[in-house]
Amino acid sequence: MLKQPYLLFLGDAPDALAAKVAQGIKDWRPDASVGQMRLEGCNADMDMPDMNVAEAVAAGAKTLVIGVANRGGLISDVWMDVLVEVMENGMDIAAGLHTLLKDQPRLVEAAERTGQSLFDVRLPQVQYPIGDGKPRTGKRILAVGTDCSCGKMYTACAMEKEMRDRGMKATFRATGQTGILVTGEGVPLDAVIADFMAGAVETLTPNNDEDHWDLIEGQGSLFHPSYSGVTMALIHGGQPDYLVLCHEPTRTHMRGLPHYTSPGLAALRPLAEELAKVVNPNVKSMAISVNTQHMSDDEAKAYLAEVEAEMGLPTTDPFRYGAGKLVDALG
Repeated sequence: MLKQPYLLFLGDAPDALAAKVAQGIKDWRPDASVGQMRLEGCNADMDMPDMNVAEAVAAGAKTLVIGVANRGGLISDVWMDVLVEVMENGMDIAAGLHTLLKDQPRLVEAAERTGQSLFDVRLPQVQYPIGDGKPRTGKRILAVGTDCSCGKMYTACAMEKEMRDRGMKATFRATGQTGILVTGEGVPLDAVIADFMAGAVETLTPNNDEDHWDLIEGQGSLFHPSYSGVTMALIHGGQPDYLVLCHEPTRTHMRGLPHYTSPGLAALRPLAEELAKVVNPNVKSMAISVNTQHMSDDEAKAYLAEVEAEMGLPTTDPFRYGAGKLVDALG
């Protein structure tokens, strides 16, 4: 178990989206962290107290969480001295990067010398089965997006909170490093061997009560040349009853791929539904979740109304305006 409270490490994140792990923890577990640590060149800010190692220890931090999700999931050489210093001052380190902490000789040596722990959140802890596509009891909702990092986790978390507030049986099912750090459990899906990815999602969302809802955290995008595979595994392994379509309207290109543009919501709906019908012929799109953080309030409301009229589905920004409209769409 990770010791709290956390110190959120933003490193030299080039922009706010690169620090989405830290942002997710701050937004959904605001009491879990005492502050943030930023290095020279960092362009992300969680609006938390900036701390050095000594200040973080004095504030009671027990674990430094690497809150950066850079392309390729690398541990920068620039970070290494700070990470060693953190352990020498009594803190553990947790990360959800593809590059594992346990594979860094300096960090392993420091952990052995200081008695501190290294937690690789993205390292699968069990052997998952191959998916079989058999129907399961209970209800499942999957967030699918036009791009990466467009609000799929926030949509699922917001819906879970709204449903629980209404007395409904609902569980957020984490499939990425941020979700796992928020909830304390889940499947690091993009680190699972490809043949077992769908089976891992089946394991994550097992048979349940008929009135229980699993809110499955989406990953990647069917339109993203780099990460479409993980989305397919979620669609077929998740066997969703409903899809929530997620979109970030201010993007000029796919995340990390300036030579690709998103086909948009109108193209996502039929494609996602057709693929999901392979495992659940009755699946349907229920609503649209739009990440409007880069729009003014007037711009956001106008855009949401426009999309709702064009797509014929309830549309909102659940983080900005609440998830009530999404949950109402369940009938």
